[in-house]
Amino acid sequence: MSSSPVLPQGAGYGVVVGIGLFFSVFMVGLTAIQTRYTGFSPKNSEEFNSASRSVKPGLIASGIVSAWTWAATLLQSSAVAYQYGISGPWWYGAGATVQILLFAQLAAKLKLNAPHAHTWLEIVYARWGRTAHLVFMFFGLATNIIVSSMLILGGSATVTSLTGMNTLAACFLIPIGVAIYVVVGGMRATLLCDYTHTTVLFAIIFVFVFTVYTTSDKIGSFSAMHSLLAKAAEEAPVAGNAHGSYLTMRSKNGLIFGVINVIGNFATVFQDQAYWQRAIASRPATCVKAYLLGGLAWFAIPFMFATTLGLSAVALKGDPDMINLTAADIGAGLPASAAASALLGKSGAAALLIVLFLAVTSATSAELIAVSAVLTYDVYKRYINPQATETQILRVSHAMVVFFAIVMGVLGLIFYYIGISMGWLYDFMGVVLGSAVVPIACCITWRKANKWGCIAGAVIGFCCGVIAWLVSTATLNDGVINVTTTFGNYEMLSGNLASIGMGGIIAVSTSLIWPDDFNFEATRAINTPSHVPSEKDGVGRESEEYVDEKKRVASEVSTEPVVNSTEAAMVEEEKELDPNALKKAFRLAAWSSVALTLIMLIIIPLPLFFAQTVYGVRGLTAWVVIGMIWAFCSAISVVVYPLYESRAALGLIIRGMTKDTFMRGSGKFVHPTTTTPDA
Repeated sequence: MSSSPVLPQGAGYGVVVGIGLFFSVFMVGLTAIQTRYTGFSPKNSEEFNSASRSVKPGLIASGIVSAWTWAATLLQSSAVAYQYGISGPWWYGAGATVQILLFAQLAAKLKLNAPHAHTWLEIVYARWGRTAHLVFMFFGLATNIIVSSMLILGGSATVTSLTGMNTLAACFLIPIGVAIYVVVGGMRATLLCDYTHTTVLFAIIFVFVFTVYTTSDKIGSFSAMHSLLAKAAEEAPVAGNAHGSYLTMRSKNGLIFGVINVIGNFATVFQDQAYWQRAIASRPATCVKAYLLGGLAWFAIPFMFATTLGLSAVALKGDPDMINLTAADIGAGLPASAAASALLGKSGAAALLIVLFLAVTSATSAELIAVSAVLTYDVYKRYINPQATETQILRVSHAMVVFFAIVMGVLGLIFYYIGISMGWLYDFMGVVLGSAVVPIACCITWRKANKWGCIAGAVIGFCCGVIAWLVSTATLNDGVINVTTTFGNYEMLSGNLASIGMGGIIAVSTSLIWPDDFNFEATRAINTPSHVPSEKDGVGRESEEYVDEKKRVASEVSTEPVVNSTEAAMVEEEKELDPNALKKAFRLAAWSSVALTLIMLIIIPLPLFFAQTVYGVRGLTAWVVIGMIWAFCSAISVVVYPLYESRAALGLIIRGMTKDTFMRGSGKFVHPTTTTPDA
């Protein structure tokens, strides 16, 4: 930005290093408490990578919200609000919410068709073999690389702009601090960290919302915001908006961005192990509830954040405290930081810096544990050491977390120096990743999916997406292809549509012409005890031999005596893997997610788009107040509800700590010695 940083450089290092280390120590402490007072130990690979598949829906929903709140969630949403007005926050929020809602269907099918899988790529291998596994691993790891690069680029750009901190240092220090607690605590520590970050995130968002619309001396009311936005539109009308106004859903460029947003985010949800891992960690009976709850709760974050700071950046144009933003600043997602600084000075800049850092680190932790799982189970155990022991798997999992933390820093630095911004990557991700969305969904859910058709769809769709993107760029820019010209709306739109469209058409059409007839028995057998088949007895309960085998396997992978908490969680999971109940959960996910998708992408926005209405003060007030109510409900569902559902575990921990306080050593969790109940 064209001004000196609002905060001193030491503030940047203080937040990145200080808060990073604080949360690392905090999470290490929580992991120690968890191990001592609940019996769940991250020394077990099942606990480290999937939290023993026992996490309740509120915490999973909080984890989804946190993992899906990238730097782009806060920065890019505000940038599109700055560019397109009130349509930008809607298209950003709705365009990235529907994927989480629709993923509830895949979560239900995962529990039904591959309940013991560690990664979605294990399912691909079990169904289609090595070639498909390697092809889709490319798309999976490419997703993680692009997402991680966006996290680091967005985080480092804002830290540097607000404090002047060295970009090189920011790129490496952000992921390293996160890697510490991920290595120590694994998946459960990641989810607990997600919860704490989500709590702080909502608190700071509410501070900005109430400051802008109630107490600020620069704006302070809905009528003042309306008049300032109207004045800004008079001075510089918005191209493609009804009457050039910021206060309308009739925005041609906003709609184009919405389409790009929907396509690109399908790729980054359906192909990102981070979201599959939360489904794996979830209890089978409640995984659908967790994804529906998490998706609806997440919508409020970009919508209210951008409606607050993105619009404030427009309203404050010309204010002496407001920095003039260049096109490069907008591409880097800096309108939010400029508005926060103008509204609240150093305290606003510091609040934004903290909330952005928490968003980046929580999403980073999700990426680290996700990539670790893929590299451990789909590379190391699949191709390097198929007979890997529990100790070897755990050691490799730890090493892969550290390895990818370093890779994230290098990726951020590479893109920074070649001039690629977070906004460019955000629009580009659907071009290279979109082609695999439909084939992956077909693999998990559709018995007729054709192996070679889905592989061809992913590969050909990828090529078509890149070709369409480059040809459109050359055609619309007189043959000039560079970072600036390839960032155009129509250029990115053509690449996104070609990629996901061709991938889907080829995968579905070949499967209808040459249908497979897969019964999913091979995927249901993934990671079940190898010596005894997972068969049910005549009344629908697990055979006695199978239960005994599971107990033996659990005892081999843990230093705790049987029955331990991890094994108890495994037994509880088996009780919930009733096919009829999971089929009902899938139907619920299908109907509710499709209905909500139609509401958010068609029923609400399109009539408003074609109406060409420019909202008055009352319309803007209603728009913002509805968003505030949604944000409050979201905070209750992912901050208060997880505490309520974990009240028994919290009581157990408090009792244990109390015993240790008054009778040292007496509070340690004692594993039950009762026999395992029938499923």
